Amino acid sequence: MRNRQVQILSLLITFASAATLLSTPAAAQPPPFSCDPSSPSTKSFPFCKASLPISKRAQDVVSRLTLDEKISQLVSSTPAIPRLGVPAYEWWSESLHGVSNAGRGIHFDGTIKSATSFPQVILTAASFDADLWYRIGQVIGTEARAVYNAGQATGMTFWAPNINIFRDPRWGRGQETPGEDPLVTGKYAVSYVRGVQGDRPQGGGKSRGGLQASACCKHFTAYDLDRWKGVDRYDFDAQVTAQDMADTFQPPFQKCIQDGKASGIMCAYNRVNGVPSCADYNLLSNIARRQWSFHGYITSDCDAVSIMYDNQKYAKTPEDAVADALKAGMDVNCGTYLQNHTKSAVEQRKVSVSEIDRALHNLFSVRMRLGLFNGDPKKQPFGNIGPDQVCSQKHQDLALEAARSGIVLLKNKEKHLPLQRSKSASLAVIGPNANKASNLLGNYAGPPCKSVTLLQALQSYVKDTRYQPGCDDVVCSSPQIAQAVEVAKAADHVVLIMGLDQTQEREDFDRVDLVLPGRQQEFITTVAQAAKKPVILVILCGGPVDIRFARDDQNIGSILWAGYPGEAGGMALSEIIFGEHNPGGRLPVTWYPQEFTRVPMTDMRMRPEPSTGYPGRTYRFYQGQSIFEYGHGLSYTEYSYKFISVTRELFYLSQSAKSQPDEASDASPRYRLVSDLGADFCKKSNFVATVKVKNHGDMVGKHPVLLFVRHAKPSSGSPMKQLVAFQSVELKGGETMKVQLALNPCDHLSRANENGVMILEEGWRFLEVGDQEYPINVMA
Repeated sequence: MRNRQVQILSLLITFASAATLLSTPAAAQPPPFSCDPSSPSTKSFPFCKASLPISKRAQDVVSRLTLDEKISQLVSSTPAIPRLGVPAYEWWSESLHGVSNAGRGIHFDGTIKSATSFPQVILTAASFDADLWYRIGQVIGTEARAVYNAGQATGMTFWAPNINIFRDPRWGRGQETPGEDPLVTGKYAVSYVRGVQGDRPQGGGKSRGGLQASACCKHFTAYDLDRWKGVDRYDFDAQVTAQDMADTFQPPFQKCIQDGKASGIMCAYNRVNGVPSCADYNLLSNIARRQWSFHGYITSDCDAVSIMYDNQKYAKTPEDAVADALKAGMDVNCGTYLQNHTKSAVEQRKVSVSEIDRALHNLFSVRMRLGLFNGDPKKQPFGNIGPDQVCSQKHQDLALEAARSGIVLLKNKEKHLPLQRSKSASLAVIGPNANKASNLLGNYAGPPCKSVTLLQALQSYVKDTRYQPGCDDVVCSSPQIAQAVEVAKAADHVVLIMGLDQTQEREDFDRVDLVLPGRQQEFITTVAQAAKKPVILVILCGGPVDIRFARDDQNIGSILWAGYPGEAGGMALSEIIFGEHNPGGRLPVTWYPQEFTRVPMTDMRMRPEPSTGYPGRTYRFYQGQSIFEYGHGLSYTEYSYKFISVTRELFYLSQSAKSQPDEASDASPRYRLVSDLGADFCKKSNFVATVKVKNHGDMVGKHPVLLFVRHAKPSSGSPMKQLVAFQSVELKGGETMKVQLALNPCDHLSRANENGVMILEEGWRFLEVGDQEYPINVMA
């Protein structure tokens, strides 16, 4: 496999090695920092004494600022304060799936020209591999620090990950998320944040010298509509029930804060139940800071304060908008609105200086945790991370591993894949996504270490490869069907590379349809009918598409979903097509039919309402037909499961601190509030399910084991089933492995009631993995 990679890379004129991406070190500028020990004017300041607690240091620097200086620090592009030796700082940098120049804090115009570009998050999530997510976060954090050390960053605060639930398949930014499941999204958030910030995989470790880089969980909260049929995120008022908020929209943020220890949160554009997220005191101060013990800074999304007045008419004046945001607990405004209107808000006594000081304390504390007030960063714990660690071979190998691990085999009729190279005398590569490397990246991508199209990668496997784009772009309004048919007829095998790109789904642009754009379906069907053998269809997209025509077409032998697979996506797909890697990804979202578009995207309800025909959303509640179900994914081998043991099968609600369960109506079971069960009961009720997994084939495979729980008699509002644990395993052909999955009834057997309170109900449940199930019981 390693030799194959070398052969591929040697053929690509677009490939730039890490060495060629580096110019002479003399061109590098020193990174910006405060508290230069050689400066007599600043070294005596208490805020420069690293031995003091950060809270005291932050308090000291804030106390030295004039009101104008204070206001200048409340926006994302903050100016320098020369008299204190404080340099300018940029809060807005991006690192969704690799260090990017999409924000203003990172510049690839010096020694470092690019960074490792991993698959878009939705594909990485399909691996169901928390260790992989952590390692990706580690690489991003390391490369971010390297860019800073090279003098090409004016900030170390990165506005990622996006952990909103992929609630509606039309959402243009769903590609940025880990999918539709709250548990997976929360675990992804924790893994990514720990990796970026320099924590240990299991957490609890004090990062070397503080934060390697700062991660920011966004968009808080219930944000999943950008621009759909005249409704945009700036005006949208998301009507969310307390029940859906408690068990769908909020859990990933709670995990990100409490377990991941994220140092940043971004409040969203939209209103939730009438209140703008960035003006919601209960959300920002009460829930995040008090209930979840958040310690970090809160930023607005860009211009989210201005729209409270300009768009939403929530605030009567610009000064009211500023006051609402600061009093709610927001600390920094992406944009210039606070710079323009805070002083007048103070003069009008709508904002106190103490509220400004509170925000600045949070902001300077994070900069200090990053080591930016400790003198020369080259002499600090992360100071030895150099340009050689950006686009290193190790990092590029991880990008390839991530793409391999996420790609999902949706269909493989009569084991059409993998192709045997020796039998592939000629190959036709057809489609608008075949020879465009940029289409592999997804949004928020920075310049990648290398640029490899799927066509280029496939050419290294088959010398006689014929290429026909077929359509000028994915819109495919005027397909060259006749030309594509001629190419397909002459080849032994045909690979069609179709789907979407960023013109079809992106930030500020939601889809209105779930079918492939333009005449793609006609094009695919006609070419497949003309080919000698069933064709291979590769779909690039972030959100689901209705491809039931391809699923049911006998002329289409195999379908691969590749998301937006990043800089190594072309190589990963080629390895899978020719059997050098066994696909193991599983869908992190439900693939809905086109008929789902009858449901308004503005309807936030997760639960179905059969009386009105509302089908519900996501695998947990959706009652309609699916093109492909959540967790679907095939392999070149077969796996079987068997429950070996479950350490606890019976739970008594009466054994907790409160003696009697709460009574419900005759139609509902008895239950207990999880908060009443007590921490001791929950801790002592931990149990482990051990599952035997066997690879029945000859090929090694990486395989995600997904464990669900299903209530035998679900009460109204209960999920039909719920993912409660997952683990990725690698098994050789014929190998068997025992997988232990840790569970807790308070976390994994409870549900939210209509008041948004978590309850544990009596009754039988079934643990399910594959086609196996195991009964457990909760008794009153």
